[in-house]
Amino acid sequence: MINLKKSCLFPTYNKFPLTLVRGHQTTLWDDEGKSYLDFMAGLAVCNLGHVPERVKERIQEQLEQLWHVSNLFHIPVQEELAEKLVTISCADLVFFCNSGAEANEAAIKCARRYHQRVLGNNRYEIITFEQSFHGRTMATLTATGQEKVKDGYLPLPEGFVHARFNDIQSVRNSITDKTAAVMLELVQGESGVHIAEPKFVFELAKLCEKEGILLIVDEVQTGIGRTGSLFAYEQYGIEPDITTLAKGLASGLPIGAMLGKEKLREAFSAGSHASTFGGSPLPMAAGMATIEILLEDGLEKKAQQMGAYALDKLRKELKAYPAICAVRGLGLLIGIQFAEPVAPIIQKLHQNGLLVLAGGTHVIRFMPSLYVTCDEFDQAIDILKKVLKEWDGGTGEATL
Repeated sequence: MINLKKSCLFPTYNKFPLTLVRGHQTTLWDDEGKSYLDFMAGLAVCNLGHVPERVKERIQEQLEQLWHVSNLFHIPVQEELAEKLVTISCADLVFFCNSGAEANEAAIKCARRYHQRVLGNNRYEIITFEQSFHGRTMATLTATGQEKVKDGYLPLPEGFVHARFNDIQSVRNSITDKTAAVMLELVQGESGVHIAEPKFVFELAKLCEKEGILLIVDEVQTGIGRTGSLFAYEQYGIEPDITTLAKGLASGLPIGAMLGKEKLREAFSAGSHASTFGGSPLPMAAGMATIEILLEDGLEKKAQQMGAYALDKLRKELKAYPAICAVRGLGLLIGIQFAEPVAPIIQKLHQNGLLVLAGGTHVIRFMPSLYVTCDEFDQAIDILKKVLKEWDGGTGEATL
């Protein structure tokens, strides 16, 4: 176990008291040899499980060829992944970076520059939503609809307005002649797995089109098959102007991507934006292998099926526990809402061999590998029930 008192790291994370050293599929092991069922997947990063063999082989192949060159040169595997993403999405163009925050930062910049340099107006405001999470750069933490991430960082950049989630009138009231874009998560994962209502999303897309406002969909957590389709927006019948990706795109290597429509090409012209490591050969190779495996194995369909199985079983099995208020989810992004803070419950789950994380203060998130099995879900639910029985005796009824 690492001695935290002697750590040279800034203490920016409230770390769990575990040191994980090895992973395979849906299992992790700590430095003492104890195994854990992983329902975190590295914060929805390891969609193919830990150390997927075919991705490892592609990375090893790339390691023997080339690690890094500047984006001032053509990088074939970067072009290959961009073409694949365009083929499977509604987008026409891709910009690669290193994280979800950087992808969202690029989206904000692209939206502003499209209005100011292409359309010739002075629009710059971005409407986002209360409870949203878009990253921790200065722009993306300002875009985030949670005050906790902004503490101590004043003054914040101007140009961000927060509307109420699933409230189209709130969006209408927020639009001004300065509005450039609306940025939306279709599932607000970090704040508690709040799901966008189909009617709201449909009306929002129509409103953006009518007002000449770009629609940005943040798929950093929901993309790459997590919610039961390749991209969550497919389930809502819309086509965003900009889509942002990261987490699950390269099976654990640092990557981010901003996807956009053809009309945005001139907004991101030469010299307008850049990233030293964005699009480097190693994460591109990992991303290419990840997408190929996802498509070959139909993992988005498996996520849809397993998500339905899990939601049904969770609601049935947990109905008798008064600590639980609700179970909700889309695909394999599932939230279990409690009547009390979940931090101590999560600690107990970890001690019993199930790794989960919070969504806000009162929600536990289940985000396992897309290869998760019914047996593994049954095992996770059994561990949760065991902890809940020890917690409150298992008496009473919950409305699920």
